[in-house]
Amino acid sequence: MAIHPAKLSLVFVIPVLASGAASAHGIHGPDRAFIEANSGFAPAAFMYLGAKHMITGYDHLLYLAGVVFLLRNFRDVIKLVSLFALGHSITLLFGVLANVQVNAYLVDALIGFSVVYKAYENLSYLTRNKVRPTGVSASIPFAVFSFGLVHGFGLATKLQEFNIPKEGLVTNILSFNIGVEVGQVLALAGIVAVCKFYHRLSNFNTFFVFANWLILFAGFLLMGYQLTGYFYA
Repeated sequence: MAIHPAKLSLVFVIPVLASGAASAHGIHGPDRAFIEANSGFAPAAFMYLGAKHMITGYDHLLYLAGVVFLLRNFRDVIKLVSLFALGHSITLLFGVLANVQVNAYLVDALIGFSVVYKAYENLSYLTRNKVRPTGVSASIPFAVFSFGLVHGFGLATKLQEFNIPKEGLVTNILSFNIGVEVGQVLALAGIVAVCKFYHRLSNFNTFFVFANWLILFAGFLLMGYQLTGYFYA
């Protein structure tokens, strides 16, 4: 029996609502203690932390959910997700290794904006064309790569909260980045499966509109929380 689209689409926003708009996927508890205590090469541990960080990174996943909603061709999924991964890998590595300092609240507000932008773009596409999305327009790859750069700085600001020892730094950060990519693939597998399922049904447009309105709301929630932190923290 088919699940109502309104219920199924909640998988994209439940992490945000349940978190109480907590600071975007910070590193806490034992993971934080490990990073602060580590004083050498630990690629496996940092890879695990990267994967865990991405799977719980609901802001990144909301944006990527918006991206794959438009796609019916698996090659397009690979293309756009790869561009996003390239973008956030560049700024994650550059931000941490070159110690580029950016305001975490503003970066996370921009990440929230990327979620709003993607959902609005999806809803506008469907309004203009009145049909199911079938491909990738020329402007989408550039936007996905650009927002990937922003998301990478968001990841970098989380690692910059810690005094990571210089010994093994490059190897550990590269391992963390690999873990992020692994976590991204694992999380996206479920999202793509849901979208593929609904692409085959007659009520796809209903699911598409409802889910993207929820993503839009979640993006505004993230933006509001981070901007409040920037002005009043």
